[in-house]
Amino acid sequence: MISVHRSDDRYRGGDETAGIVTRHALSFGPHYDPDNLRFGPILACNEERLERGSGFEEHSHSHTEIVTWVVEGELTHRDSAGHSTVVRAGDVAHLSAASGVRHVERNDGTDPLTFLQMWLAPREPGGEPSYTVVPGIADSTPYALPGAGAMLHVRRLTGGERTAVPDAVRAYVHVVRGRVALDDEELGPGDAARITGAEGLEAVAVAGPAELLVWELAG
Repeated sequence: MISVHRSDDRYRGGDETAGIVTRHALSFGPHYDPDNLRFGPILACNEERLERGSGFEEHSHSHTEIVTWVVEGELTHRDSAGHSTVVRAGDVAHLSAASGVRHVERNDGTDPLTFLQMWLAPREPGGEPSYTVVPGIADSTPYALPGAGAMLHVRRLTGGERTAVPDAVRAYVHVVRGRVALDDEELGPGDAARITGAEGLEAVAVAGPAELLVWELAG
């Protein structure tokens, strides 16, 4: 089964007066939707746009695996475990909040910042927080989150190129750039597909190159 969710249907959030525009794919904070609480372990998929000099001041997380994908610009991250780094387009950043951590996320660069942030529920709570950045992750190098039963695949396709969607209990496909045909549906930037029990499914880049993130979910 494939359920397509369009970019324009995301819940609008953030604070435009502070230079923050957020679009939520799932129920989040004041945007409560009992029919859209999560998809497998995925609790949130937020598209964030930060103007230069804006950001999220120090706040806390716990028992959450947070994966960030920068679309354009540079994201500054600092946390209470002593990590401080700049995440750029093509990097995968992973904050394991574990028993609890506080962090800051800002656009301290010279250009507008757009990033996608995905929250996943761990299979077991607790542990020590950690932070990992994989710079310039390649298409052939998936990023595993065994603690959440998940694997992230990055796919960058040329026009007309195909890629297999993993045969998994669940899969979540998010189009970052370009247009992608998936079964009988066509998805554009910001669109996503939630897939349950599909086998032999392929995504095809149409009308030029495309970039997509594919979550392979065990449950």
